[in-house]
Amino acid sequence: MSAKVEVGSVTPILRVADIAASVDYYTRVLGFALNWRDDDGNAFASVTRGGCTLFLSVGDQGHAGGWVWVATADADALGEELRANGAKVRHPPANYPWGSREVHIEDLDGNVIRFGSANKAGEPSGDWLDMHGVRWTRTAGGGWTRA
Repeated sequence: MSAKVEVGSVTPILRVADIAASVDYYTRVLGFALNWRDDDGNAFASVTRGGCTLFLSVGDQGHAGGWVWVATADADALGEELRANGAKVRHPPANYPWGSREVHIEDLDGNVIRFGSANKAGEPSGDWLDMHGVRWTRTAGGGWTRA
């Protein structure tokens, strides 16, 4: 078998309706820095916080309501910071059985950023909000049931 070709980092493209409002939300509320912005034709921008870069696109790329998982050192502390900045916290920090403690933040266009860190010891798995806002809880058998 031949050597596998290595791939690099990922930069999700999130569809937004208003590039100015979205850049403001991502920089002022979520703490990202603006890398660049292009307003020719379909507006497009790049924002970065730490090792996470996101593209914001008005027009033909991406679909509104996308979800992205982003690693963080502390989901609880980040969730508190973003809530204090006025972010829409879709779901407060919770442990999940896949080993991630996540806080879910929603942007102006319904895109969900799942900031995840290691599970918090001694806490059970939390409930889940699906893409339609329906709440699900864990069953005794390890599955999920609509709450």
